[in-house]
Parts: sequence; structure tokens; C-alpha cells
Amino acid sequence: MNLFDVYPLFNITPKSASGCWITASDGQKYLDLYGGHAVISIGHTHPHYMNRLQDQLAKIAFYSNSVESPLQVELAEKLGRISGYPDYNLFLCNSGAEGNENAFKLASFRNGRTKIIAFSNSFHGRTSLAVAATDDPKINAPVNNTPFVEFVPFNDISALERAMSEEVCAVIIEGIQGVGGVQIPDTAFLKTIRRVCTAYGAIMILDEIQSGYGRSGKFFAHQYADIKPDLITVAKGMGNGFPIAGVLIAPQFQAKHSMLGTTFGGNYLACAAALAVLEVIESENLISKSEETGKYLMTRLSDLSGISEIRGHGLMIGIQLDQPCAGIRSELLVKHRIFTGSSSQKNTLRILPPLNLTTEEADLFIQAFKTVLTPVNV
Repeated sequence: MNLFDVYPLFNITPKSASGCWITASDGQKYLDLYGGHAVISIGHTHPHYMNRLQDQLAKIAFYSNSVESPLQVELAEKLGRISGYPDYNLFLCNSGAEGNENAFKLASFRNGRTKIIAFSNSFHGRTSLAVAATDDPKINAPVNNTPFVEFVPFNDISALERAMSEEVCAVIIEGIQGVGGVQIPDTAFLKTIRRVCTAYGAIMILDEIQSGYGRSGKFFAHQYADIKPDLITVAKGMGNGFPIAGVLIAPQFQAKHSMLGTTFGGNYLACAAALAVLEVIESENLISKSEETGKYLMTRLSDLSGISEIRGHGLMIGIQLDQPCAGIRSELLVKHRIFTGSSSQKNTLRILPPLNLTTEEADLFIQAFKTVLTPVNV
């Protein structure tokens, strides 16, 4: 049996990793400024993280959700306190797409409606309703096409207000659009979503799968707008590489047995990983560090030619180039051994490093970036 050919692959085989660095099988070291799609939040093989997982593995790795799990309770309490949502409830699952699927279910259970509003250039996952609410026809199979989802232009308040009605079940938006090119929702836009959702009895869903967990310089990116959504989905940086995701659920949602379910969600190892991440984020002040290092990076980048715009908060940065970024990204990887990311916007390079990136490591990227940027002659 062969692997199904899903991804174009770089000719690099990671063998080990530490902090912001990956060592390949040929011994070459790479600076990781992409974190495996924003997954590595506290650095590769962080000692506390490794110890937490090893200790848990020696005790018990898995049993079903039919028994009590103090680790789940501890995780919910710690996540609520650190994120600023202590009165919300937590449902644990395995991936960001699964988190969004369950958020849609919760919304529809709550108000009995079916219509979902999503936004242009959105990305919410690759399953069922999550992919139907993703603005990319290339990854939508015919079975995913549904009349239940309407796409509204991003950051367009008037268009949103025209689309709202008492038929709308939920409005879903990313805290910062990731795949869409690090596009930041305006504060006024987020406040309008909150207002119209309340007015029409719709559910506001904040997809913080990529932009959450301190990456933006706040625990959640939407906290820059000082609003509270009804449901918040989390994944990626939540487990630092161990698969775990969740939905933060506002108090007005009433839980009923069999409403939601999961086999692997909230297993012992996943909870140990997620607790380790929160403990390191707190003990090493990684949220404020993300904000500081991100500002440093964006300030240094602003001095370079060949860049038309820099977007981002904290260590979620989109660099809009004057040319397609594919060649730049390849040269950074091959010649300078630095991982970066692309986006659906072909000119936008994405920077999503571990939150413990140092200014010295940021400088290595700046120096390499200077050498590969070629201004476009107009």
C-alpha cells in the first residue's frame, strides 16, 4: 500500500527538534517560523511538556469518556482562568474542523435554525459543514455543497447587516484569517457581528483555531475588540503537536446527554499535553512575549523594500510582497534553512513561529529575508 498523494512535499525529513529549531535526517538545522501550521506554541520538545506526557503515559493513556476524568476538569478550569472565560463550559474533541462542526451543532440545537453566515477568504476546516463554510471551491466536494451557508464580504458591515435575518442560525468568523492571508477583522466589524447576532437571536462563533492560545499577543485575537462570542473553537497550539481541540461554550447553552460526543476527545495524553501548554504559557509569560517579539519583527520588516503591507498581531504575521511569495519561500528554505508559510493570497508569506521565538532568532530571519527580497521593477 502507498500513501495517498495529498500534499506536495519538501525534500526534508525532520529527525529531531528543540525550541524553534528542527534537525533533519542529513544533520542540517532549520529555523522553524511556521510551527507546523501554528501548532507548535511553546517550542518543540519543551522539557515540561515532555515530562508531562511521559509521566501520564506511564500511568494510563486512554479510556472512554464514560468514566470520570479529573484531568479534563483541571484543563477546563485552567483554560477558563487563563483565557478570561471562567464561566464558560468546555467540550473536548480532536481537531479544529471537529470543533467547528460541534459549534455549528450547538448553535442549531440552541435556536433550531439552519442558515450560517461565513466570510470571504474564510477557512474553517475540511469536513462537512466546516468545509462548506470555507471560501474555497477547490476543496469543496459536491456532497459538501449546501444551501445553508452564505458568504458575506469580509469587514463589510453593510453587507453583513443586509444578510442578517431571523433565519440565521450562526455567524462564524476567524479571530484573524490565517489561510486567507492574515486578514484582521476590524473592531467595528466584530462589534457589529456581536450586535446583530444578539438582535436576531443568532449565535456568534469565533474560530480561534489558528489565532488563539496567545499567538496574537492576547489569549484570543477577538479580545482586541473587547467582545464575547457565544462559542469559541480552539485547536492547533492547544496541544503543541498532540491532537486536541475544544469548544468554549457560553453559560446559556444547556447540556444534554448525547447532544455531543467523541471517542478520543479529552483522552489522558491529550489533556496532559494541553495542561503542559497552559502551564508553560503562564510560567514563561509567552502571551506578552508573543506580543513583544511580534512588534519587534514587524518593526524590523517595515524597513525592508519589496513589501507592500505587513499585517498581524503578535506572532501571527502576514507579509504582503510585491511579487508572488513561492520563490521567496523556497529560497528561504533551501538557501537559508528557514521554514515559513504561504496562504491563499499568492503574494502573502505567513510567519507563525513558536511563541518563545527570541529576538536573536528573529534577526536571523530578517537578515536572510533581506538577501532574498528582490524589488519588482514597475
